[in-house]
Formats: sequence, structure tokens, C-alpha cells
Amino acid sequence: MRAGPNLLLRGLGDCAFEDATEAMGLPAGDAWTTAFTAWWEDDDRPVMAIGNYVDRDDPDGPFEACNDNAILRPDGDGWREETLSPGFCALSMLAARNARGQAALRISNDRHYYVRGGFEQMWDIETRRFLGEADGWPTVSLWGMGIASRDLDADGRDEVMLTSMGDQLLQLARPDGSYAAAPFSIGSYAQRPHVGDDGRPSTGWHAEFGDIDNDGRADLFIAKGNVDQMPTNAMRDPNNLLMQQADGRFAEASVAAGIATTERSRGAALADFDGDGRLDLVVVNRRAPMELWRNVTGATGHWLAIDLVQPGGNRSAIGARVTVETEAGRQVLQRVIGGGHAGGRLGPLHVGLGQATAARVTVEWPDGTVTAPHPVEADRTVTLDRAALPG
Repeated sequence: MRAGPNLLLRGLGDCAFEDATEAMGLPAGDAWTTAFTAWWEDDDRPVMAIGNYVDRDDPDGPFEACNDNAILRPDGDGWREETLSPGFCALSMLAARNARGQAALRISNDRHYYVRGGFEQMWDIETRRFLGEADGWPTVSLWGMGIASRDLDADGRDEVMLTSMGDQLLQLARPDGSYAAAPFSIGSYAQRPHVGDDGRPSTGWHAEFGDIDNDGRADLFIAKGNVDQMPTNAMRDPNNLLMQQADGRFAEASVAAGIATTERSRGAALADFDGDGRLDLVVVNRRAPMELWRNVTGATGHWLAIDLVQPGGNRSAIGARVTVETEAGRQVLQRVIGGGHAGGRLGPLHVGLGQATAARVTVEWPDGTVTAPHPVEADRTVTLDRAALPG
């Protein structure tokens, strides 16, 4: 993604790439691209959503000059571009099932440039229309930066996290398929710096859920940092590490964890870089070096990492839903790509198991086929290869 024509780099192996934008038929465009996600509608190539920011050619910009977004659909030997309008200056996109179980494209937009008349968006992938209040998606306007989702209460419906300037908004999925703002008491709003004496609002960017201590409850990391020198917002704005407690509330732990740095953070990813079963952290900063943090938390719970493989173009099974059950309960995770802001990951699904030493795994594959049960022991990475599974 670039300000100008985008690039498609084809992997050659041995960490080498070549520019294959023209050869693979990618519409490169000339916009300021700031968001990306993808999904599969057949077994060949992905459908890609491209989020664009301010229209740099609009002489009346930059305010109220947001560009249209685009859907790139496989067509022949390349992709064809479909306009997705209106665009409200997207900064992140995520294709995932919504609270009604439908495949949907979530778009988080920056009010700083759309100013008025815009809002956070959800686009139904099957019917190809934007959803609204009647569909259970509330009209919310904020300085949308990052977007993340995770089923926090094991009901099979993902909650949605939206980062912003000031309040970080967690939307709870309800049984009727709608969303409601989480109560302030849940502890996820993280609206001001939690260290120092700066009372100005925080600026949230990348958000990501992950079980840091493997207790079976998803925690939440939020990258924070001033846009640059914006005087209305905190200048020294530490990142958040919000640990989910047994009652579902979140408690700040970034100081205790040693990661409460105050650079202008943007992107991030939670991943087990050293293979010890504990999620590590990488943070991308503006005007400062990248940070890589090793998780050395003691006395963590058991864990499981689940990788999915299937034949065809969607070899990583993007769009699958995985259910992990132990005697303590169940967890439901979606296999997605995209979301967040200026950072992302594709790797095994990491699940904390608490005291459980074994689990049963059910996979609903992207085409709706269900395979189960897959009994697995804890503290290992398990690859479920659809072609090798019974049935």
C-alpha cells in the first residue's frame, strides 16, 4: 500500500521478491492507500478490499476530501476494480463474520478529514450493501484508526474494537445480532495516558486481542501515540496492555509488563516469535525504531497454537471458524487477514488454555464444512490439514 500506485510483490523464496503488479494484473491505482483486508469467494484468488485516504488531487482538500475505496475481484488473469463509495478516509479494514454470522467488511474511518457526515462502516459481502441501524450496526462517528475483533464471551459472536482519539470504543455483540457500546466500567476505553500527568486525550492506533498470560481470556494491546505535534492530545502517550480479568473487565498492565514506552506508536502484532507458547510483541513507531518485546511472564497457563491448511488458492483457510473446548469452557476464533493499523499478522491461532492440558478442536472451514472433534494435547503447535483429515 502506498501513496501512489500500489505494488504486488511475488515471493521467489529465500526472502526475495519481484514486482509482479503488471504481470499478475493488479489495478495499481494512484490513490493514497491506507487499509487492506481480503477474503475468498472461490478456490482461486482472493477478493481484496483497498481503503483509501484523502484525495490528493482535490483542490478543496484535504478536509472533506476523502477518496472512494475499492474492491478488487478476480477476473481472468488479474483483478477488476469496483468502486466502494462513499469513502470516509479509511485507516483500517477487516473482513470477518459479524454478530449475525454474515461475512462483512468493517471499515474504520478518520473523522479528522471527513469532519462531518461520515461514520464507521460495515458492508455486507454477500448482498454488497452497507449495513445500518436496521441491520444492528449503529451509526458511530469517531477518529477511527484501528479495528480488531474477538469473541470475548464464547457466544460465537465477535466483539469489535475501534481505536480513536480519546475513547477507544469496544462494541459488544448482542444475541439479536446487533452491537452496543461496552459500559465504561469494563476498562477498555483507555481515553487518557495511564502514566504521567498529561490529562489530554490519548490517540489510539493498532488494536489486537491475544491471551498474554494463557489464562483462557483474551487480553488487548493498543498502540498509542500523538499524530505528530497535535496540541489537543497527549504528547507522551504510553501503549496499553489491558489484561482481561475473570469478571470480563480489563486492567492496565503495561507498566508492570515493561512495555509502556511513549514513542509515537502506530502498528503492532502479537505473535510467538520464539516458540515458547507465550505471545511476544512487535511495535512499529513513527520517527523512532521498531520495538520487539519478548514475553517472559512466569507461571502462565497452558496453550495451543492451531494452524490450518487446505487445498486450493485459500491454502491458509481464511474465513474459517475454530472452536476450542476444555473442561473450563470454550473459545471461538475466526481466521482473518487485515484489520489493525499499519501492522498485521498471519500465523497459527493462539489460544490460552489455563489449567487444561488437553482440548477438543472443531473447525468450520470457509465453505461451511465442519470437521470434529480433533482431540489435541496442550503446549504445542498443531497443524490441521484438511486434505489429511477423515471424511
